[in-house]
Amino acid sequence: MILRSLTLDFFRNYPHFEGTFSPGVNVIWGENAQGKTNLLEAMAYLSTASSHRARYDKELIQFGVDHAFVKGEVETRDRTFTLEARLSRGARRQLLSNGVRLKTAGELAGVLNTVLFCPEDLWLIREGAAVRRRFLDTCICQLRPRYAEALAEYRRLYEHKTRILRDWGEHPSLLDTLDEFNLRMAQTGALIIHYRAHFIRRLGEATPAIHRDFSGGREELELGYETVSTVTDPLAQPRAILEELLAHQQSHRRAELEARQCLSGPHKDDLVVLLDGLRARQFASQGQTRTAALSLKLASREIFFQETGEWPVLLLDDVLSELDGKRQEYVLKRITNGQVFITCCEEMELSRLGDARTFHIRGGALVE
Repeated sequence: MILRSLTLDFFRNYPHFEGTFSPGVNVIWGENAQGKTNLLEAMAYLSTASSHRARYDKELIQFGVDHAFVKGEVETRDRTFTLEARLSRGARRQLLSNGVRLKTAGELAGVLNTVLFCPEDLWLIREGAAVRRRFLDTCICQLRPRYAEALAEYRRLYEHKTRILRDWGEHPSLLDTLDEFNLRMAQTGALIIHYRAHFIRRLGEATPAIHRDFSGGREELELGYETVSTVTDPLAQPRAILEELLAHQQSHRRAELEARQCLSGPHKDDLVVLLDGLRARQFASQGQTRTAALSLKLASREIFFQETGEWPVLLLDDVLSELDGKRQEYVLKRITNGQVFITCCEEMELSRLGDARTFHIRGGALVE
């Protein structure tokens, strides 16, 4: 899986950009505020139709302009794909693959898979559950189109139900629609829980060995999944999970009406990380949490390879400078396969990676 080229128009700080890349390691260095992160953000956007830094697409469009454009040439499965994203302030975005408009972002699954690692991810373990849910969602959406569709639908239903609960006191007739929204949320929520549980099981198989190697055999990492309390087996078929979600909704109906908040559903799920039997979020040191976060990211990369037979494009956004020498060495040893993009503020000595292609970014352009 190779991203051969990238073209941008009015995306973030780029009025226009064109670049071609090596199928191996690409190092992009330059001063701060030159657009290094924006390049990797654009690459990741073509794989998920979402940004790790922006909630809304309009935030990606250059100030004072109404439209932005992202295009990438991708080689995968012995084929070439042209992926395009056309963003507008006043209209819905358009996603295209080889000139054919895609109906949903889920149709991007399997064309360009990326694993993005940025400095904020070093706090993946310490932050709240929402950060770990986003990590899971980003991974699973690239592998399972049905999950991406269910997640988008669940978010839409959640927003509608939240408005019903917020406004029902002033408009009691809104409660007439609550049961229908509850049923549809439980149906999509059951799919979400099912897919999350199976992906976490895969992570639970891949991550401990990586972390054990990373920590010199001194620590044992385990993963768990916390979801709706009535769900007895998250790995079960969605039909079984649906009944348990409906039961939880019913038991929380009065509490939701009184709190005017949605209290039932997988929007509060969490990926639990244990180190030597203790919750890493509460008890791990800064170094331990960084090692665990790195292990999760590298494990997700290996799962992508196991699933597709191709290494995902690895995007390391100025993360090596945040690591000590030991962790840098460990990461560099494990990224010798597939295409890699590394951004940094100073030109790096990467002889350990073989024929790395190095670019200096300045004035919105790449110079070798």
